[in-house]
Amino acid sequence: MPFFACNRNRHCFQQSNIQVCEIEWMISSRMFTTPIHLRRSLSRAHINYTLAVHFSGIFLPWHRHFIWLWEQALRDECGYTGYQPYWDWPLWASNLTASPLFDGSDTSLSGDGEYDPDEHLVDIDGYKFPRGSGGGCVKTGPFKDMQLHLGPFETEDGYADSLRPDAFRYNPRCFTRSLNNYMATTFTNQECVNRLLESKDIIDFQETLNYNPTMTGIAGIHGGGHNTIGDVMSDFFASPQDPAFTLHHGMIDRLWAMWQAGNVSRRHAMHGTSSIWNSQKSSPVTLDTVLEFGVLGPPKTMRELMDPTAFSYCYRYT
Repeated sequence: MPFFACNRNRHCFQQSNIQVCEIEWMISSRMFTTPIHLRRSLSRAHINYTLAVHFSGIFLPWHRHFIWLWEQALRDECGYTGYQPYWDWPLWASNLTASPLFDGSDTSLSGDGEYDPDEHLVDIDGYKFPRGSGGGCVKTGPFKDMQLHLGPFETEDGYADSLRPDAFRYNPRCFTRSLNNYMATTFTNQECVNRLLESKDIIDFQETLNYNPTMTGIAGIHGGGHNTIGDVMSDFFASPQDPAFTLHHGMIDRLWAMWQAGNVSRRHAMHGTSSIWNSQKSSPVTLDTVLEFGVLGPPKTMRELMDPTAFSYCYRYT
């Protein structure tokens, strides 16, 4: 299907219909009696596949379909009629509390957590960065009463060969956040976005996503973005428990789609294996590589996930 035929427009959050927040709030409050709690189901699937779908050749297509499945679930089970918005990071990087995403209003994704004087510094692979402005339970906005039930996971869990035995243990606690302007302006500024879009090939694109070009061994725009709003979003496994997850990955998918559109040779460009850290225990990915999504949806080949205007997809970003 040609690109121009698709009229499902995914907008920046500030331009999007607030119904997505209302629907998510109703889901989190169990106002819908669905057989599977959607956000918890999303988080469980992400945990289950984390050791395959990160730092690998399937990261981009897997997460593209992951957020598409979330959008479809909102439509099919909750009557949502809008489209998946994205978080345009540079717009509010220097003042996250001013963002309509995190200002704590009734149409936001809730605000900062209460100030916790004991909150730790941000730690990324042993490198320390300034802490955020909150750290405690979220007390404003639609998700102020939301409970988390999965995680937290430790950094070393991402280097294991398999999930730990208690990966899905029930662990109820409040939803916390810590907005961090330093992390946002360092890792998700416009220069970082431009550098990603200027990637010469898919290897360069993936490297810039995963690693900061100016800081050897430090997280790139993807991981850095996860670390801008606190421990829940920075949980390598259970981060979908923060409602901002799908908007963060909406932005990543947007930038990938923009980069792909820059040259026809990029549409099916791929690199790596289907194991974390591109481990050689799995074969290099091809268009026929099959990706699993558990209870969220049926398996898909890479071929079906590379073009946002083909197969099951028909959307574009504005």
